[in-house]
Amino acid sequence: MTLETRTSLPMVSTGCACCAPAPASEQTVPVAAAAEPSAGAAASYPVEGMTCGHCARSVTEEVTALEGVDEVRIDLVAGGTSTVTVHGTAAPEAVRAAVEAAGYTAATT
Repeated sequence: MTLETRTSLPMVSTGCACCAPAPASEQTVPVAAAAEPSAGAAASYPVEGMTCGHCARSVTEEVTALEGVDEVRIDLVAGGTSTVTVHGTAAPEAVRAAVEAAGYTAATT
């Protein structure tokens, strides 16, 4: 019989509902890009409340489902204001609504 050594994960009491928060330092995480760069116009939206890759995937799924979205990229800043860049022809109001449907705050500029 062989005993296996396992490392315990730390207990976390803060962060998003899906996992522990990332360090407060700024991080850039590319998420769900199209295979080829899109030819559509790009618009960026400041988004608050995202803390991890799962948060970014949730926003990406909601925004990608919109008509006219060719590509979504997210620069994740855990604990700060992240940037969601959308390539395509989707209406800004629709993008903000999709971000909010994912559970995050889309700031207006």
